[in-house]
Amino acid sequence: MNNERPDPDELLARFERDKAKARRGRLKIFFGAAAGVGKTYAMLLAAREKRSENTDIIVGLVETHGRKETALLLEGLEVLPPKLIEYRGTTLREFDLDAALKRKPSIILVDELAHTNAQGCRHPKRWQDIEELLDAGIDVYTALNVQHLESLNDDIGQISGIRVWETVPDTVFEEANEVELVDLPPDELLNRLKEGKVYLPQQAQEAIKNFFRKGNLIALRELALRQTANRVDAQMLDYREDNAIREIWQVNERIMVCIGANAIAERLVRAGKRLANSLRAEWLVVYVETPELQRLPAEKRDGVLRILRLAEQLGAETVTLSAPDMSAAIVNFANERNITKIVIGKPTRRGLKRLLFGSIVDILISHAHNINLYLLGSPQGGDDSKGARLSEQSLYRKSPLPGLSARLSTRKKGYYLGYIWAVVVTLSSALLARLMFGRFELANLIMFFLLGVVFIATRFGRGPSILASFLGAAIFDFFFVTPFFSFSVSDSQYLVTLATMLTVGMVISNLMANVRSQAKVAAHRERRATVLYAMSKDLATSRNEDEIVRTAVRHLHSEFGSHNVILFADPDGRIVYPKDPGIRESLHAADLSVAQWVLDNNEIAGQGTHTLAGAEAVYFPLSNGESVLGVLVLLPVNLRRIFLPEQQKLLDTFLRQIAQAITRVRLAEQAKKTQVDMEAERLRNSLLSSISHDLRTPLATIVGSASTLVEEDDTLKAEDKLELSRAIYDEAQRMSNLVNNILDMARLDAGAIDLNKQWYPLEEIIGAVLTHLQKRLADRLVTVKLPPGIPMIYVDAVMIEQVLINLLENILRYTPERSAVEIMAEASSDTVEISVADQGPGIPKGYENQLFEKFYRVRHEAAQSGVGLGLAICRAIIEAHGGSIQAQNRPTGGAVFSFLIPLDRTPPVMRPEE
Repeated sequence: MNNERPDPDELLARFERDKAKARRGRLKIFFGAAAGVGKTYAMLLAAREKRSENTDIIVGLVETHGRKETALLLEGLEVLPPKLIEYRGTTLREFDLDAALKRKPSIILVDELAHTNAQGCRHPKRWQDIEELLDAGIDVYTALNVQHLESLNDDIGQISGIRVWETVPDTVFEEANEVELVDLPPDELLNRLKEGKVYLPQQAQEAIKNFFRKGNLIALRELALRQTANRVDAQMLDYREDNAIREIWQVNERIMVCIGANAIAERLVRAGKRLANSLRAEWLVVYVETPELQRLPAEKRDGVLRILRLAEQLGAETVTLSAPDMSAAIVNFANERNITKIVIGKPTRRGLKRLLFGSIVDILISHAHNINLYLLGSPQGGDDSKGARLSEQSLYRKSPLPGLSARLSTRKKGYYLGYIWAVVVTLSSALLARLMFGRFELANLIMFFLLGVVFIATRFGRGPSILASFLGAAIFDFFFVTPFFSFSVSDSQYLVTLATMLTVGMVISNLMANVRSQAKVAAHRERRATVLYAMSKDLATSRNEDEIVRTAVRHLHSEFGSHNVILFADPDGRIVYPKDPGIRESLHAADLSVAQWVLDNNEIAGQGTHTLAGAEAVYFPLSNGESVLGVLVLLPVNLRRIFLPEQQKLLDTFLRQIAQAITRVRLAEQAKKTQVDMEAERLRNSLLSSISHDLRTPLATIVGSASTLVEEDDTLKAEDKLELSRAIYDEAQRMSNLVNNILDMARLDAGAIDLNKQWYPLEEIIGAVLTHLQKRLADRLVTVKLPPGIPMIYVDAVMIEQVLINLLENILRYTPERSAVEIMAEASSDTVEISVADQGPGIPKGYENQLFEKFYRVRHEAAQSGVGLGLAICRAIIEAHGGSIQAQNRPTGGAVFSFLIPLDRTPPVMRPEE
């Protein structure tokens, strides 16, 4: 019954898990019900024990909360200095992640797993810091209270009346390598509070009145014990799986209720619920769909669906298995899930039929070792099927089924057509055999009839093929076995031949019917995999939320034949209609009040459910496991296409893929926004730093010169007054240039500058620039090299002059006095390249592109003050003209700045003056 060979896929998955675990560090959580139970104390004791074993262990951050006995345990341990962060006038002590990664010990202690980091840390949460440590291969000891688990947040808030805002995802707790429960009875914890060993006396009295009430502590202790027990149970299941242990371990009660498409199914579910309640055990309801059950009428399959949904409402986990052998599927699943008790109906086969064909119960008794079986019989004289049929009709009474009678009529025609073909093919085989009669042995003629049975079984299934087997045996006896034209047999050996022929025909019928059924199942699974692949591929290429919604709506409509729409909440958490008209028109029947309920409660509602069943559509929550992202509204053409087990699994997979795609896009948008915010903050800080320096210096000169003129006007000579006035003018001009640069950069970034492009000779633009800077270039040798016949350029002359002025001012700022300057130009078929070169120290290697960033300045001894916007303005102006700008060092020394102006129009022809 049980195949002991390991599953290759499971082995590969186990190998990948072990490989990933080997690369990561180990996480040990000291877990408690509340603050003060001794988690940090126990963690430090474990650390000291490791230290005594010469293990490289350090303290990353431990909060002693003023407890002397805890602080004493830190003595002798290496403590990492905290990262000090200024926040609103207060210095905060945070865990220094970079220092820990640089130190890279074997084990590090990082207290308070749920802590929220201060602004300025790499990660917003401390558990994210610990994840990075684990990824670096460092083992971590940490501490956690039960109220900080994300999944228990609402329950604990309801128990204590206090909302806990610092939470840790359950996956962090579940993936921990070891969890050590630090337990303390509530009375002892309250005594510690009163003695001031947890909080200061005044804080302790407030805590006892609020969170630390005895009832709260008892409930928290139970939750902590239950979480630890669940984790131990999960570890036990992992161990059994890793070691291929098939026997059941009776360590925790787990009940499995097996149901079928019969009248007793509902009673089985209710009995299983009562048994689970009495034992306080986890329970599952399992339905095994064999090829035979897949051919059940629609109303019976709907009945199974109704029972599965009833089980979910009663708190069971429902599972639908597809397997050719029901007994083997039940036993294998029970072993995988460590089931201790199976609830199943009594066998309906009696007497000889049960002796020949057996029963599922008999097979379970012989093969389900260490599992207790509970059998439930039907009430004598009871007929549960009537109630079941009424419930099914009630469940689907609102389902619009256009063309149902036509489909049923088609099915009936197909049903009878198979039997007609069975008769026709058998008669054809008999005719062919009659033509060969006398030339071949009878054993060879039998093959014609068996070939017809194979054909009928392949095309039309079991029933017609069985008819072909019986009809073929009868015709063979009547026409080919002596005495002819009689069903009597003269030779007894022909009785064996006929019996064998009939038996082989029956076996072939069953085998081919099973092959046909399994081929259908395989085709259905292949189609489902293809649909899922197509949807996942389209979702992966979707770049924003609207594209994801359109893709999802299209695939859902294609697969389920239902109009649908996905609704999201506004910033206030209220469900609203989509803004996109194309998405909005995909479904008009969406009731926002029902969708809001689904969003708030994370449960399915609407038609065919037991919640708001009067709604016209079905509403499904789109959840990523942590929060509800939106609501899918589906207007079904046929509820069976949604709620049948295999269809429901497919829809659940669709919903998970959609939720994951939406989460991916939202996280990407959040990361992009964070990056933009960080860049904006950096630019703001750079701007303030530059302005504060570059405004302070000229202002000091202006104030000093002006005060001298005012206070010493009578004693100053005329030339001194002129010099002071000139200093005031020069510094004011410098401040004006600074402000103008900032304003120009802001306008360029906002796209608020309209270029006034005209055709200009390049000589005219360069001449205007040199005239403007004539005084500042007086002690420089400026060389202009323009090739003859260089074309005119179509530009905004004022802007291009500003580019050249900024480049020349940059040279004046960073090159030695009296050094030469060159202005050159070259023309090609589609561009004009203009270059400004100097003979200064050049550009530091690797910084050629950073020069054009906002507020970037090269630190150099010869450099004068500046805000770092000149070259950024140059790049913005050139790019606005459709060109590009670059900087590089010259082989002979110095730097050269070049920019390209495109010649996208034909320059006008300059006529010589007459």
